[in-house]
This record gives sequence, structure tokens and C-alpha cells, in this order.
Amino acid sequence: MSTTMPETTYAFSNDNPHAADQHTYLPAILDPGSQDRIAGIAWLDLDGARCWEIGAGAGTMAGWLATRVGPSGSVLATDINPRHIPARTGVTVLQHDIAHDPLPDGPFDLIFSRLCFTHVPARHTLLPQVAGTLAPGGALVLDEWETGYRRGVLTATDPRVAELYDRYQDVLIGTVLAGKGHDPAWANAVHAAMVEAGLVEVDTTVTARSWNGGTAGALLVVSNLQHLKGEFLANGFTEDDIAVLTEGLRDPATHLRGNLTVSTVGRRPAA
Repeated sequence: MSTTMPETTYAFSNDNPHAADQHTYLPAILDPGSQDRIAGIAWLDLDGARCWEIGAGAGTMAGWLATRVGPSGSVLATDINPRHIPARTGVTVLQHDIAHDPLPDGPFDLIFSRLCFTHVPARHTLLPQVAGTLAPGGALVLDEWETGYRRGVLTATDPRVAELYDRYQDVLIGTVLAGKGHDPAWANAVHAAMVEAGLVEVDTTVTARSWNGGTAGALLVVSNLQHLKGEFLANGFTEDDIAVLTEGLRDPATHLRGNLTVSTVGRRPAA
């Protein structure tokens, strides 16, 4: 029996009032690690580099890249809805659906994408096409979240918070995002997919740290609960459940086990 992969329809709309919060918290959580990862690629010279960020969100990484490539480099920031990407010197913003639109003309010395490919059903087909726009010796960097584990609450004043947080993960990952083409196993499949795409010197790092109540990681969950409130209510949550979990996530006494960030780098062979 065959199954049909759902068309990608990104669950989090940039037109939603809570999208601004999401685009504040995600860079706070992830930008330092992404910047260190890119800056640590020994064979990549960013000075004068041509860069493309896919799914640029708030454009914080594109802005950082612009400071690194200098006036002789260029940064293309694409997003399905780029309304949250501010104008910055050295950054070209393009509305672009990576799942359906023709790929931008390369070649690029660096292509970076974070928490994007996991939402695209044709990710295994798309990755080698994107890699094909790299210049010889260029780098592809994909940062994804591994979200398959549960028991994510390390401490909480109210014991209900632990059960509700695991339910939140089940509904968000297993129902809402899965119904729109998200693959929670993708983070662990990227390394093999890069090798199969012909990239070399493929390297993967996995990092995580706890998220304290009231800080960006926990507040991202609060934002998601509001952004997708209708979905959570339709999948067994009550208003009281959301209120209890939200209060717990704002409580400094709560500590969550943060998502694992799986960062994979591959290099296109030199010509």
C-alpha cells in the first residue's frame, strides 16, 4: 500500500501576531551556536563570499553573514514570507518557496538553512539540488532539531507541567507538524543525505542545554501555544491546560531539557 506525502504548508504563519515572538526567541536560542559553527569551518573563507540563507526568518543570521563577507561579498536571504526580515546593507531579500520555486542562480560559497528542510516533504530530493548550486569547495550547513524524546521537564513547581509539556510535544510534533509534512527523523538523516548528494568532509555536531522558565527556550513554547492555540484545543488541550503550562514555562523554577541541535556541514568537491 502506498502513502502520499502531504504538500508542505508551514504551520507557523509569519502573518500571525505571535510570529514576531517566535522570530525573537529562535535567534536568541540558536544564533550563537550557528555563528560558531559557520565561523569554525576551517576551509571556508567568508571574506568576499557569496551566501544564501534558506528560510531566513527574522534575518538575524543573514545580517551576521553580511558583516562577515564584507563589501565584496553578498548575502541572499529567502523566505516563503520575508516580512520579518529588515532591510540591511549587504543583504538581498527574496520571497521564495524552496519547495516549489526555481532555485536562485548560484554559485554560492555558503548555503545555510535552519529548521527549514524538516518541513519540506521533498527534502531528500531537494537537498542535492540545493547542493548543486554550491561553488566548488562551497559549504552547505543545515541546523535541525531532534525532537523525538520526551520527559523534557527537569524541574517544575507544579507536577502537572511535566505531563502537559510532553503532551505539547506529542501534539505539536506528532500531529500538527506531521500533518503538514514535517519529519522528526530528518535531523538524524541529514548526514547520510549529504553524503549521498556527493558532498565530502561531512561533519555533524549535536548540542543542547537546559532552558530555564522565562527565558527564550521556554517562552518559545508559550508563543507556539498561542500561535497554534486552535490546533491544541482541537487535539485535547483545554484552556486550563494551556494556562497551567504557560504559567509553568514562565516560572524561573522550571527547567526544560532543550531540543538537540543537530548541525551538519558538507563541502562540494573542488572542480
